[in-house]
Amino acid sequence: MDNFIFLIPLMPLLGFILNGLFGKRLGKSFVSYVGCASVGIAFAVAAWMALELFHRPAEARHISQVLWTWMAVGDFNVNLALMIDQLSCVMILVVTGVGFLIHIYSTGYMHDDESYWRYFAYLNMFVFFMIMLVLGANYVVMFVGWEGVGLASYLLIGFWYKGNANADAGKKAFVVNRIGDFGFILGMFLMFWTFGSLSYDEVFKSAYQLYSLGEIHINDPILVAICILFFVGATGKSAQIPLYVWLPDAMAGPTPVSALIHAATMVTAGVYMVARSNILYTLSPTALLVVGTVAAFTALMAATMGILQNDIKRVLAYSTVSQLGYMFIGVGVTAYWAGIFHLMTHAFFKACLFLCSGSVIHAMGGEQDMRKMGGLASKMPITYATMLIATIAIAGIPPFAGFFSKDEILWKAFTFPYYPVMGKVIWFMGALGAGITAFYMFRLIFMTFHGKFRGTHEQEHHLHESPLSMTGPLMILAFLSLTGGWLGIPHLIGEQLGGHIPNVLEHFLEPVFANSQHVLETVAPSAHYAHAAEWSLMALSVAIAGCGIFGAFYVYSMRFPELPARLAEVYALHYRVVYNKYYVDEIYHILVVMPIYYFSIFLWKVVDAFVIDGVGINGQAWLVQRLARAGGFVHNGYLQTYAAFMMVGLVCILYYFLQLR
Repeated sequence: MDNFIFLIPLMPLLGFILNGLFGKRLGKSFVSYVGCASVGIAFAVAAWMALELFHRPAEARHISQVLWTWMAVGDFNVNLALMIDQLSCVMILVVTGVGFLIHIYSTGYMHDDESYWRYFAYLNMFVFFMIMLVLGANYVVMFVGWEGVGLASYLLIGFWYKGNANADAGKKAFVVNRIGDFGFILGMFLMFWTFGSLSYDEVFKSAYQLYSLGEIHINDPILVAICILFFVGATGKSAQIPLYVWLPDAMAGPTPVSALIHAATMVTAGVYMVARSNILYTLSPTALLVVGTVAAFTALMAATMGILQNDIKRVLAYSTVSQLGYMFIGVGVTAYWAGIFHLMTHAFFKACLFLCSGSVIHAMGGEQDMRKMGGLASKMPITYATMLIATIAIAGIPPFAGFFSKDEILWKAFTFPYYPVMGKVIWFMGALGAGITAFYMFRLIFMTFHGKFRGTHEQEHHLHESPLSMTGPLMILAFLSLTGGWLGIPHLIGEQLGGHIPNVLEHFLEPVFANSQHVLETVAPSAHYAHAAEWSLMALSVAIAGCGIFGAFYVYSMRFPELPARLAEVYALHYRVVYNKYYVDEIYHILVVMPIYYFSIFLWKVVDAFVIDGVGINGQAWLVQRLARAGGFVHNGYLQTYAAFMMVGLVCILYYFLQLR
């Protein structure tokens, strides 16, 4: 088992190479089989390793494989090494499992695209880099995958590059992520300077030992700086305030790409990175407070943005930004396993939601505006049923998956050991965001599937259910959206269901977060709350979600079709602000883009063209030219000119000597 970890990333890499080099000539069948089989085999190997890992003793659930020494310069030594433990095991199953279903779905959705081979090559490359990010045994290998998924997202978001909007969206994602990556790089430099290594095992063991020996303390400035710099990278990759602006525009790519980015790969990278670095964050409560606060604002702000969006994919995009906020709330309040739990359940229902939206768009001939839909439930029963299940899951209604993971995060926020008061504030913002999420997601359901059809007669004539290659993955993901949360049933509920039902996921991940738990027990032990308090908060969160669902039904059930327009008139200012997404893009354009643009013009026309080219290069050439011309008057080839200059010189010399006398 120790010698076969490399097979997991190797399979998608081979798929990328084969489809990239030969796919165009060998046809779509070859591309489909290679593209899907490469990820399917990777998932099978990952599942086999997960089973082997699960049957080992907890202390032996950590295996690594060093492929070769990558860089060795002085004290800096980095191996191309892979590692599987409980955390990477969960992540790799999500990446390859959901990724495999998205590949199968893509064979139907992208079947008529002229660049079918290029699409699957990029998709395989995307999965390969995400696997490297997750399986890397040190921060350098993680960073290779980190940058690789950024490249793959750029290529896939701008896949239909002939449209300027698509190409611009790809560039926006690429540039915004580079801003965050700069923070990640600085964090790695500071980490190596502090610990002398970038290996997980060495850094985490060293940090815990130094803390145990009293050589570093809670909130050590160096540790806080490292954690915040890493989180800057996470805000870019995982779309948190202020670097979330690229993710809604990423909808320009094909819908399966949106599902892959939002559910299983790129945007989850930041959450995984914080969870992987848990001991560093646990020793840095200030950094945790930054993570939790930013996450709470992101969850709430993005949820409000989703209320008035009419593009079905944009609604889901803002819901992703919001749900990522919940994941960061989890890891930000030291509930690392809960953040990963929500990452997993979110992968199930968000992949299902995006692929369902793709099924709708496919049936509507490319139309994405929900105002032109309606009444699709009878025409597309499988798509409707699966999307309804995923919507209930994201709304947080029991016993669907999203309820268990979101409720666990909210409870851990309420009992935040380091900052109890701020934990209550984060809980309130998260609970409010959950109610808004339920509202706008059921708004999507009612506008898309209920009421009368509002599209054209031609669209209505061509409405049909998607083929099995598309509906098959939807049904699997819908099933996981219902049952996936049962792996993390809270202890409180487990005790009530005919005895103690174990929280399988939390127990499985415990060893990864053991050192963090030891630190918390000694520094900031959690306050003890009665079971009634947890039951009350659980019931309250469900009630808030229920209010959101009822509000969406009341407004968008088509019984009061004039109500949204009337509300928009009464609250015109609020409507414009929310509809325009708080003008964040416009503010960035004025405060960031335009100053950089005009400064670039200054550098070009003044510094480059005038100073460097004009004065520096062309000016020197002009000076040499003028001196050469002046010299040409002296050296002109005429004897009388030379004789005249000789006479002038002799006169000057004689005059000089006469002056000396």
